[in-house]
Amino acid sequence: MVIGLDFAKKYGKLRYGIIFNVTKVISCGTKYLGFKRYSCRDCNRNKSVAFSCKGRFCSRCGKKQTDQWVSKASNVLPKTRWQHITFTMPDSLWPIFWLNRDLFGLISGIAAGIIKEIATKKNLVVGIFTALHTFGRDLKRNVHIHLSVTCGGINSKGKWQKLFFPAEPIKKMWRHRVLELFRFQYISSNLKLPSAYQNAENFNNWMSSLYEISWYVYLQKPSDDHKRNIEYLGRYIKRPPISETRIENYDGKQVTFKFLDHYNNTIDRITMPVMQFIASLIMHIPDRYFRMIRYYGFLSNRTRGVQLPIVYKAINQIVHKKTKLISWRLMIWLNFKIDPLFCYNCNKCMNLRQVYYGLSPPLLLIRINELLSTPRY
Repeated sequence: MVIGLDFAKKYGKLRYGIIFNVTKVISCGTKYLGFKRYSCRDCNRNKSVAFSCKGRFCSRCGKKQTDQWVSKASNVLPKTRWQHITFTMPDSLWPIFWLNRDLFGLISGIAAGIIKEIATKKNLVVGIFTALHTFGRDLKRNVHIHLSVTCGGINSKGKWQKLFFPAEPIKKMWRHRVLELFRFQYISSNLKLPSAYQNAENFNNWMSSLYEISWYVYLQKPSDDHKRNIEYLGRYIKRPPISETRIENYDGKQVTFKFLDHYNNTIDRITMPVMQFIASLIMHIPDRYFRMIRYYGFLSNRTRGVQLPIVYKAINQIVHKKTKLISWRLMIWLNFKIDPLFCYNCNKCMNLRQVYYGLSPPLLLIRINELLSTPRY
């Protein structure tokens, strides 16, 4: 709590999305969010289970939401060949997104639009979804798009047809369209830039230099393994910038965390002051209601109700009408082989007795502020 006060004093005003999400994470698993009370009929043993925050910044809730998404997606997504594509951009462009947060909402559509254009030329509608990431494993700014697409689509007759995605045209289209986005925003006077690039000549020279270099777009080998595809996708859906297991040490002043360095395939460690660590984390929190995951093609929310049944029929996929989500109780059992509602005194399962509903986000924030302002000693 004291750290939160010190951080606010040092960095000043924070975005509401940061305040909202951090408040939820602080309250996750506490009775401020509400809880259920269970009890045993025979021995009257009681147990309270606090509600989780379901926040996008929470590593614990992110794990649960990922598992639930995987459970649902394994039944909903077409069981066909998928290809995973990562769209990156030069690091000199990354800081511009923090000056112009509206750009975050545009680049997913650019990546998906490239794939849709290739499919449209073949008169096919493919399934696409994207996940926007603003961070690297070392928590530094690294804006990139994870895109997954079916290696085929439905034609005008409702038949399934295979499709190949060429790497070089995709790389060139991605580079061209991102730079065109920046040029358009600059001409429209909607682009905030560092002073070095505010001059028109300097800006155009910068854009031209970025056009001359090759942009890295990684196309993984297509896979028919449905379980592997779903688990791969789940990695990028709900996860926050860092999991708790990667934090190795905190002594009250500094934090040490580990990460996998892809360049040499080794585990590296970074130690930084706690204030810097918090700043490195919260800058990746999206604004409230911002959609990090987006669907396109026959997976888009607008058309999937009509087109997905056609896809299932074309690939002979049987889809169950209802998908059972993984409960918190089942997750604990699967991970630890422990039933949290089992009464070891009576060898029976506890029953739900009462439900207490927690504070709304505004009231929760007020309560957190009261705790922050109250002397602890």
